[in-house]
Amino acid sequence: MTLFGTDGVRGKAGKKVSAVNAMRLAMATGIYFKQFAKTKKILVGKDTRRSGYMIENAIVSGLTAVGFDVIQIGPMPTPAIAFLTENMRCDAGIMISASHNPYYDNGIKFFDADGNKLNRDKEEEIEAIFEDDSAIDDAQVTDKNIGKSKRIDDVIGRYIVHIKNSFPKPLTLAGKRVVIDCANGAGYIVGPTILQELGADVVVIGDKPNGFNINEGCGAMHPENLAKVVLESRADVGIALDGDADRLVMVDEKGEVVDGDKLMAVLAVHLKNHDKLKGGGMVATVMSNQGLDEYLASEGLNLYRSAVGDKNVVEMMQEKGINFGGEQSGHIIFSDYAKTGDGISSALQALAYLVETDKKASEVFNPYDSYPQMLVNLRVDEKRAFDAIDGLDELKTKVESLGMRHLFRYSGTENKIRLLLEGKDEEKLEEMMEECKTFFKRALA
Repeated sequence: MTLFGTDGVRGKAGKKVSAVNAMRLAMATGIYFKQFAKTKKILVGKDTRRSGYMIENAIVSGLTAVGFDVIQIGPMPTPAIAFLTENMRCDAGIMISASHNPYYDNGIKFFDADGNKLNRDKEEEIEAIFEDDSAIDDAQVTDKNIGKSKRIDDVIGRYIVHIKNSFPKPLTLAGKRVVIDCANGAGYIVGPTILQELGADVVVIGDKPNGFNINEGCGAMHPENLAKVVLESRADVGIALDGDADRLVMVDEKGEVVDGDKLMAVLAVHLKNHDKLKGGGMVATVMSNQGLDEYLASEGLNLYRSAVGDKNVVEMMQEKGINFGGEQSGHIIFSDYAKTGDGISSALQALAYLVETDKKASEVFNPYDSYPQMLVNLRVDEKRAFDAIDGLDELKTKVESLGMRHLFRYSGTENKIRLLLEGKDEEKLEEMMEECKTFFKRALA
């Protein structure tokens, strides 16, 4: 079984992410982290999916069976797990969430003792242990060596204080009306609380999780709902989180969704102007628009591109000595404040910029014109290796001859291929996308 995808393990709850697989994966994770263990404690959090109860109990069983003590903190954002794992001196952290996916999916994300997501090499080691029956059998402990679990409900305050400290102390959100859509997910308590404590007039939606409505018609995946409320309430800005609150999508006072690349561009230059940007640039992924490259270059900054996935962004940031990066989809990393994408922390940095400039969001978050870009997701029967697809090289050559940028990749969590085209001529872009769709439908049927 191939377990790990772009961001941990993810799939249908009760199938790929079943109680049996979750328990065995927890045991494999415990076996892996035992070689580095200092405290024999692992932190476990989750989002608001009903299946989280099943998976959480399975993970606790697996970890205690191999001798770890477990700290359960209930529904909390993914970046909170990263922060609290390090803050509470745990050997590892586990987040149960399928992020922006529907309620019927779930997933498991892993963090090391420093709050960093695991790289592919470490995931492969855990996967190998998962498949090794003798390793699983031999690692199970008995008698006084069996671990225990403890639920702690008051750690939310630590995370709130930590995030509030990322907001410039001389500033306040007093006088700003902010709508926040919590996606009926893990940020439904901490998000509104932080904004209110910083003085904002807060309108909250998507804060009534029932186990099945996470991301459903709300949150970062459906900003149209947020836009409607922003206009109705005459708010200054809207903030949408996804199910585990590691992603941010913003809406300006006109109800227009702020382009993710443009948001990062503004924040990068803002950091530079305050002498807080390290490494002379930022990291984005291969999905980001060419307009971002050109805008940063005009500001004397470099853009480095990583593979898709915020952990790949983080790895390149560390490699280049850079403290800011992200994905156009809304995973934004300020490594001075967080080890992973943090929707709430990123929102605070954007709000601080809004307060400092004293301008409308529609003015400050639209600094350049993007190249027209098209992204299409196609369901496929099989994920054939690209070098085994006849005619693909010729298709790429044709795309490039028209002055377009292309990116074809498979989803890490679904049977889909993602097709990205970018160029200056929108009409030609649409024609070429139709040709690409026809090609891949035939090639991967």
